[in-house]
Amino acid sequence: MRRLLAVLFAVCATAAFAQPFPSKPIRIIVPFPAGATTDIIARLVGARMQETMGQPVLVENRGGAGGTIGAAEVAKAAPDGYTILMHNVTFPMASVALALANRLPYNIDTDFAGISIAVFVPLVMTAHPSVPANDLRELAQFLQRDKSLKYTYGSTGPGSFMHVMGEAFSKQTGVEMTHIPFKGAAPLKQELIAGRINIGGDQLSSSLGDIKAGKIKALATNARSRTPDLPEVATVREQGFPLLEADGWNGLFAPAKTPREVIERLQKETLAAVRHPETAKRLREIGAEPVGSPSAEQDAILKRQVEQFRPIIKEMRIEN
Repeated sequence: MRRLLAVLFAVCATAAFAQPFPSKPIRIIVPFPAGATTDIIARLVGARMQETMGQPVLVENRGGAGGTIGAAEVAKAAPDGYTILMHNVTFPMASVALALANRLPYNIDTDFAGISIAVFVPLVMTAHPSVPANDLRELAQFLQRDKSLKYTYGSTGPGSFMHVMGEAFSKQTGVEMTHIPFKGAAPLKQELIAGRINIGGDQLSSSLGDIKAGKIKALATNARSRTPDLPEVATVREQGFPLLEADGWNGLFAPAKTPREVIERLQKETLAAVRHPETAKRLREIGAEPVGSPSAEQDAILKRQVEQFRPIIKEMRIEN
C-alpha cells in the first residue's frame, strides 16, 4: 500500500511539474504606487500578455524604500515565473545605496534573472514654474548667488534616480537642497505641481503631459542625446553635468534560478506585447519606446548601471 501511494505521489508530482507554463495566474510586482510610468507600462504589457498566454496577469503595487520592498518580494518568490518584477533605472541605484548601508534585503548581483527591457524611457529633471531658472545651469547659478535659499527636491525614495541626481548636482555645484523622499513618482509630481517642493524628476512618461501644459518645467534630460519629445531641452552633459547622465528603461525580472524555458517564454510574450500596434502606439504617446529586448540585454544594463553608479553613490554616501 505504501509503495502504491509513493508511486501515485510521484506520478502526480511529475504531472504537476510537467504542466505547460503558464498554468495559473502570473503576478507582476510594481515596486511603486499606481499611476506612474512603471505602473502604466506594467499594466499595458500585462493586459496584452494575458490575452496571448491564456491566464490572468495581475499587477500588484508594492511601493516603498525606493522600490526595494517590491523587489525583495520577487527575490524571495518561488523561481517558477509566476511572480515577476517590473522595475526601472532606480533598481540599480537604490539597491547599491542600501547595500552600502548593509540594509539591502536581497543581492542585486545574484538574486534576479532579467527577462526583457520592455521599453526605453528618457529621464527628465523638472521644477515648479515659480523657480526662476530655465535649466540646470541657471538653477546652479541662482542657488549659488543666494545661499540663504532653502530649496527642496523630491525623489521616489532613498537611493532612487532623483535622490542620486539631486545629491550629485549639489556636490558638483556646492549648493544645498533638502531631500524629500516619496513612495513613488505620482505623489512626488503632485507635490511638485502644488509648489510644496521646488525640484523633481522622473521618467519622461510621468511628466510629459504636465510639462507641455506648463504645470512643471523641464530643466534637463539625462540621456546621451536630446529627446524628440522635448527637443528644446538640453541634456545634462550639454549643460556640464556628465555625472548625471543615465539611460532610462522599464524592464522585467524573475527570481534567480527560474528555468531558462520560462524566461524565454516571458521574453517572447513581452516582445509581442510591446510590439502590438495598439500597445506600441499607447507607449509612444507617453514617451516610451517599445523594445522587448532579449533577456541578456536586461541583465547587461542592470550590471552596467550598478557599476556606473556604485562609486558615485559610495562617494556621496547616499544611504538614507
